[in-house]
Amino acid sequence: MSEGHDGGGGERWLLTYADMITLLMAFFIMMYSMSVISMEKFDQAAASLRSEFGRPGRDRAGGGRGLLPHPGGSAGARLEEPLQSVKDELEEYIEENDLHSLIQTTEEVRGLVITLVSDNLLFPVGEATLRAPALSIVNEIAGLLRDIPNLIVIEGHTCSLAIETSRYPSNWELSAARACAVTRYLVERWEIDEVRLAATGYAASRPVEPNDREEGRARNRRVEIVLLASGPASEGEGEGAPAGAGEVAGSTVEGAEGAP
Repeated sequence: MSEGHDGGGGERWLLTYADMITLLMAFFIMMYSMSVISMEKFDQAAASLRSEFGRPGRDRAGGGRGLLPHPGGSAGARLEEPLQSVKDELEEYIEENDLHSLIQTTEEVRGLVITLVSDNLLFPVGEATLRAPALSIVNEIAGLLRDIPNLIVIEGHTCSLAIETSRYPSNWELSAARACAVTRYLVERWEIDEVRLAATGYAASRPVEPNDREEGRARNRRVEIVLLASGPASEGEGEGAPAGAGEVAGSTVEGAEGAP
């Protein structure tokens, strides 16, 4: 005769107990697997995120003290060819001409960064016209850039001192115009393929030094030429390649005669 709901007898509780033990085992296995992190994959993911979100500040080798820890610094970054060759040749040029205070090279996860100070080198104060004395340095760099296939981003940076003129209402316009001036010079005088180039302005949003002293503000007024380690720009490449440099009014080159 059927026992109805009590058909399992006194050992029915074992079924529930066994189910609970199985679920607990699955839970602890899942927790253990989540706690084991591949440091290599973690570092790769972290580097990718840092590259996407930009560089609020830097602590460069030989480059001074930044406001925030530098996420893309030289620690662990290894340049690929031909970027390493460019770095070696440029550092030799810097050493021979004693230009350490004007030019710096930095290895980052995204590639090679060449930093040029604006004051007493690239531009007059509050302007985006390349100074004639700076052209020999820009030409040296351009000659190295023309011989490699990598994509290039030109970044303009300013200090936090406000600017308000009819041509440049704010530091955003000034920093973008300076980046475009260098970009146009590379295209027009050195015939570097514009598909490889992009120009962007960051104003005072990415300082490398505090802006409370003139020494720090001078270091923040700079142009950075970033040689990306993402590979060559293939002919006709559109998606994923930097946009061509746009023309910005007032971004001209002073005394460019004699350039290639």
